[in-house]
Amino acid sequence: MKVVIIGGGIGGITTGILLLKNGFEVCICEKENGIPNKGNAFLMHSEGLAIVSGLNDKGIKMQLPGNKIDSFMQLRPNDTIVKYQKLDPWQCIRRADLIAFLYSFIPSNKIKYNKVFSHFLYRRDKAIAAVFQNGEIEFGDVFIGADGANSAVREYLFGKTNFTATEVKEFVGVTSCSELIIQNPNLFKKFVSKDKAISFGYIPTSATELVWFMQFGTDLMHQKEGPNGIKEICINLLKDFPEDVQTILNCNDFSTSYTWNTRDFDLLPTFHKKNVVLIGDAGHLALPFTSAGTTNALKDALSISRLLTSNKNPQNAFKAFYDERAPEVKEHTLMGRDLKRKFLNPSEEEEDDIKIPLIEKQLPAFNPKPNYKKVHILYFTDPICSTCWQSQPQLRKLKLEYGDYIEIEYCMGGLLPSWDNFNRGGITNPAEAAEHWRQVAAEENMPLSPNVWLENPIPSSYPPSIAFKAAQMQDTDKAIIFLRRLNEMLFLESKNIIENVLLYNAAFEAGLDAARLLRDLEGKAQQLFEADLELATKLQISILPTFIFTDKFNNSKILEEYQHYESFEKTLFSFIPFAQKKTVKNDLKSLFKVFPTLTTKEFSFLADVQTEEAEELLDNLYNEGIIVQQLKNQIGVVWKLNPDLV
Repeated sequence: MKVVIIGGGIGGITTGILLLKNGFEVCICEKENGIPNKGNAFLMHSEGLAIVSGLNDKGIKMQLPGNKIDSFMQLRPNDTIVKYQKLDPWQCIRRADLIAFLYSFIPSNKIKYNKVFSHFLYRRDKAIAAVFQNGEIEFGDVFIGADGANSAVREYLFGKTNFTATEVKEFVGVTSCSELIIQNPNLFKKFVSKDKAISFGYIPTSATELVWFMQFGTDLMHQKEGPNGIKEICINLLKDFPEDVQTILNCNDFSTSYTWNTRDFDLLPTFHKKNVVLIGDAGHLALPFTSAGTTNALKDALSISRLLTSNKNPQNAFKAFYDERAPEVKEHTLMGRDLKRKFLNPSEEEEDDIKIPLIEKQLPAFNPKPNYKKVHILYFTDPICSTCWQSQPQLRKLKLEYGDYIEIEYCMGGLLPSWDNFNRGGITNPAEAAEHWRQVAAEENMPLSPNVWLENPIPSSYPPSIAFKAAQMQDTDKAIIFLRRLNEMLFLESKNIIENVLLYNAAFEAGLDAARLLRDLEGKAQQLFEADLELATKLQISILPTFIFTDKFNNSKILEEYQHYESFEKTLFSFIPFAQKKTVKNDLKSLFKVFPTLTTKEFSFLADVQTEEAEELLDNLYNEGIIVQQLKNQIGVVWKLNPDLV
């Protein structure tokens, strides 16, 4: 399938890179005479950074351009601080630097320049070619409009765009000013008037350079043309602003500064017509108050490339793309408008209500019922993660004692894509993984054998992870039992759990439709797994296990790595101070009704008895025929209820 991308900016070029990686034929048509380098600099959210970083999948060391921004300060023109807050890491990047970085990932013969879009040629209501103003024609199967806010493709598909009126103008410039950057190299600093619609902000792009912007209501001053006009307005409107601002204005070369007439438009009813789709600012445009544009273009690129890859019918992919992206971009549009309204009416906003003018990190969707009081725990794990296995006693006890207050959602973290260029925690090969498992086993009493890495190394954790997603498609509770069985096969039986026969057997033992599970491995389960990986990237999950606790008010806390049980309790109590612990029933066989299988360590931990006492209790239950040994070897024992009693 040939995909023609109209627009070689950030969104277009990233889409081209991702589609090429997935085997598509790609042609990128850029209107400029060469690599586009207009624009100054911008902030990129961590979600966008993760996408850009993910393009480098060959293990080549390449440093992302720009400067990390991890804090925000808002002040009044008299230097009074009204807000100072830590940020999820952002990156301030010169647009030309990011464009150059992206272009390094794509062959030059995939890009054609001087291609100003004119119209499409159609056959049977489907576009078959894009025609450009120079008379050249580019044929294709799918067309992606990535030609920015003033998109000619959008206008051709949907008619003239009904932009909102420009009520705020913004000047943007880049200048060298190391004396200010040295003081706060990672700070986004913004001065906002309490009385008038005027603000000035600056953000370091490097150790010596910063990008600055000035926003003002159009009713304050009519803009004069050219660099001198920009300079004159800045000097007049900012004359009462502090020394930082004056220093930047004195250093700035106004011939390189830009004017943005800020505007947006309502969410389109669809992003596509037939086999033509819009992405980035071409499809949705937010006001600059949110700094959402670049990140949204990158998220669009990731989404559309994934959906085109997983859907044979492009129109189905485009419908899914709209369903996936429209809610978020609409939220950003509304957020931008709300921030603009507050900017234009500064005296109406209380300082305690001031919001950081940036999009926030998107937490996993969690929409509890009105009376829902449980804490949601998003658990990032992996079938081969030894620390996740060692955490099973704590996690199970949390379910047992506080199950009325929590709900746990399992997500796959993608621990081992393959051994090619793998390096995580200092582990680069199976032998080092075996040594790591020996160390983990020595620290805790959960049975763990490293033999699989020495005898039949697992090449990737992706197949069993996809199998878990296939199990979730059938039954989320049984999927957990299925994952548990895979853990036992791996950690105690040293079996290579990528083998279909083992996945089939584990599914059967968990009460799942094993045949359907194998069928689903090649279908939707892969998409669900990719969605988990995207979520892990989006939330910057780099450590397994990771537990994200979220209450019904979307307050969140994160626990990473192995945790003692008290940490889980403390975190839960921070959300629900009145949570009451359930005591384990005297009838210990009830433990096996909650958990189908238990190791001796788990039984000891859950029953709150010493190992010796646990072994005696288990032997008694075994002698009474209440439990049987599912597995016994030199590594340990796995117990379960006697099937005849279930």
